[in-house]
Amino acid sequence: MRPSEKKRPDLPPDNFRLLSLGNGGDVDFSEVIDGLRQTPKSIAPKFLYDARGSELFNSICTTDAYYPTRTECGIYRQQAPTIAAEIGADSVVIEFGPGDMSKIRLLLDDLRPLTYVGVDVSVAQLEEAGPPLADAYPWLEVVAVCGDFGPSALLEEHLPRGRKRVAFFPGSTIGNLDPLEAEEFLQGLRQMLGAEGAAVIGVDMQKPLAVLETAYNDPEGYTCAFNLNLLTRLNRELGANFDERRFRHKAFYNEQLGRIEMHLVSVVQQQVRIGEQEFDFQPGETIHTESSWKFTRSGFAELAGKAGFEVQRFFTDENTWFGVFVLRVK
Repeated sequence: MRPSEKKRPDLPPDNFRLLSLGNGGDVDFSEVIDGLRQTPKSIAPKFLYDARGSELFNSICTTDAYYPTRTECGIYRQQAPTIAAEIGADSVVIEFGPGDMSKIRLLLDDLRPLTYVGVDVSVAQLEEAGPPLADAYPWLEVVAVCGDFGPSALLEEHLPRGRKRVAFFPGSTIGNLDPLEAEEFLQGLRQMLGAEGAAVIGVDMQKPLAVLETAYNDPEGYTCAFNLNLLTRLNRELGANFDERRFRHKAFYNEQLGRIEMHLVSVVQQQVRIGEQEFDFQPGETIHTESSWKFTRSGFAELAGKAGFEVQRFFTDENTWFGVFVLRVK
């Protein structure tokens, strides 16, 4: 571009690319139907994140009740130089579920990767957050990928070759996976990263019951709206006929399993239709929409070890409410 030329403000930066893997962004009809046929009924948490759901989740993260975001970000602000020293510069950073891409900004100045790849199911989030990130870091190649989070052959095709790979998985999103799913995810991650790879993973720790349950039942009502918005999305994208007024949000800590569970509870006997499929609900029957497993330091280290990682460093806050693990491939 000649010095006299100006880039149009509506065009993305030259160091930004948006890609689609073809397996994210839209609600999968078959997957929703299969989940609602189960006992108990369930819908995958990834479908919570349409444009409105992503907006509501960002609002959740600003509340006093929701401690994970501010606690984790505090760790990154304090420990970014140390984390960067453990990992080294000139890497490819792959973040799963980046949302507004605010957390990676806390590491970039110290980490100095050559390429950042953000993988999210919400194309709206990627379109909103990706270009400003590229603008703020003109030395960084920013690649936004719309697709299901996690390692895959499709994602592998778009990753630069010959550079050290670092996975960034903040927000304790790994806690949304059941233990077997989490182990399989980490095994796939290890394979994708290669022998010299590393991972920075944020993990929510076990803590007092009142703190946990308040975080998922914020007084502002954002989590309630976030959960119910799933029904609005199914109505809009799949032609369902859910009535939000006939469901309520419920989140509680399942002490036996060590996880927060989020449900939509039918308040009346009713029948819901999605396409040609009909589903009966009894009063009190639920749709399980999300789990958030809570960890101990030793418990997560054991999980990572089964998947082929070893803990290089561990960082936490003064209350040990949140942990950040730096992992190396064994």
